[in-house]
Amino acid sequence: MGTGTTTAEEFTDVLVVGGGVGGIAAALAACEGGARVVVVEPYEWIGGQLTSQAVPPDEHRWIETHGSTRTYRRFRQGVRGYYRDWYPLASPAAGGLLNPGNGWVSPLCHEPRAALAVLRAMIAPWCASGRLTVHTRARVERAYTDRDTVTGVAVRLADGTVRHIGARLVLEASETGELLALAGIEHRTGTEAQAQTGEPSAPREAAPLNMQAATVCFALEHVDGDHTVDRPADYAHWRNMSAPGWPDRLFSWTYPDPRTGEPITGRFVPNPSATATTSMEEALLAPELWTYRRILDRQAFRPGLLASDVTIVNWPMTDYLDGPLFDVPDAARHVRRAKEFSQAFLYWMQTEAPRPDGGTGFPGLRLRPDVTGTADGFAQAPYIREARRLEAVTTPTEQDLSVAVRGDAGAVRYPDSVGTGHYRIDLHPTTGGDGYLDVAAHPFEIPLGALLPRRVTNVVAAGKAIGTTHITNGCYRVHPAEWSIGEAAGALAAYCLDRQTSPHGVRDSAKLLEDFQAELDRRGVDLHWPAAVTGAGAPVEPPVV
Repeated sequence: MGTGTTTAEEFTDVLVVGGGVGGIAAALAACEGGARVVVVEPYEWIGGQLTSQAVPPDEHRWIETHGSTRTYRRFRQGVRGYYRDWYPLASPAAGGLLNPGNGWVSPLCHEPRAALAVLRAMIAPWCASGRLTVHTRARVERAYTDRDTVTGVAVRLADGTVRHIGARLVLEASETGELLALAGIEHRTGTEAQAQTGEPSAPREAAPLNMQAATVCFALEHVDGDHTVDRPADYAHWRNMSAPGWPDRLFSWTYPDPRTGEPITGRFVPNPSATATTSMEEALLAPELWTYRRILDRQAFRPGLLASDVTIVNWPMTDYLDGPLFDVPDAARHVRRAKEFSQAFLYWMQTEAPRPDGGTGFPGLRLRPDVTGTADGFAQAPYIREARRLEAVTTPTEQDLSVAVRGDAGAVRYPDSVGTGHYRIDLHPTTGGDGYLDVAAHPFEIPLGALLPRRVTNVVAAGKAIGTTHITNGCYRVHPAEWSIGEAAGALAAYCLDRQTSPHGVRDSAKLLEDFQAELDRRGVDLHWPAAVTGAGAPVEPPVV
């Protein structure tokens, strides 16, 4: 396994690098399949987008019935059960499709710690049995390879010691695809050239550092008093920034409509007096930013329980555009400045933002550190939309799922499908100066080949590092799709260990592939969409911010 100082040695069947949405889904599936699993997660909380990044689920319109997995639906039921069991709801009838925040980005907007509680409960039996070990606040520092296999990693644990962990199979579920870089596994970053992918929306030239902006989210309430944060040192710089396609400065309620590029002005009214049952279509015509990613609607609970709603700020004007957060020499600086940028936007809201009454500033906006599990109310981790992407056996492209390209034909159907998902191709402005790209997409399938490296034989992608393009990453990156990818990867790992075969061997054998897909079907994994969703004339989901 190479050389280096170590305080312990550990060997496992399956090593999962990253304990986010895909990583935990992978660990659950692998444990349920009989494997011993170790998860290495750099932050305090498992759950990634759902928890440490404080991003309420970005989901499609069919999520309650189609386009995910039984385990993901169980997670969602667990979150609703958490509120039904422990929170005094305003109406007992709210127990059906309860949306604790009544946010309009998802039918299930909830607190990060609610997701954390459910995820911890889901993994608890496997931790108790000794089959699952989860190292939090632990970072992979080095990968060890032997020709076309990854034999193990060196991990810096929370106490500062280094542990070498070996594994038979390694699942890449990190937020940045860090294992790909550490192990020298062929991958791409940024934008591909049109000549590489044939995608209609791709640029002429490739630009590896031209990545979607990251965002440091934060949790807010609005209460009496002045809760203005200290003025950030670089505030003048941030408040005067603009971006390609932006009608004016970033710090404004007006931003470009992702669909048309035309200016659209959002409304901002903290703690509105009525809970609206706004559809996504209606909300996009006059976006209400407070309720967009609201995670606690005070009116959904017993009167007097909550002094204010709680909302998550993850809006167009909080995207950090000054540089990538990885693969550059000053990455740590950009991670720090991404948070400073969000702090500056909060200060602008508290002091300068236009109010409906003609005044400026909302000093009653107060950060909620308890919501994010941090000292200051900002998320533990940046929301990184675009990871390093595997050079995979199969790479879904824009022309595989674009409505404009495929018309009524629906997305390409893959013989090796291991899951489903749906989202528009939703690309945020980039560090290289590109504006929004918003392309209508059909409900799609997840090909097993997208999870497999072309060369390395014992690594499977279990999250955003799968083999997409810069463009198709825009729809494969969201919560339910990441869960489906992770669950497929974990189930595949357990299947390979049980059958004494390799991940590539499963895909390359018609018999093994059919058997594995039957196993996924038994697990409640949707491998294909019903004709009512994908057939001619079927509805296509509207875009989101």
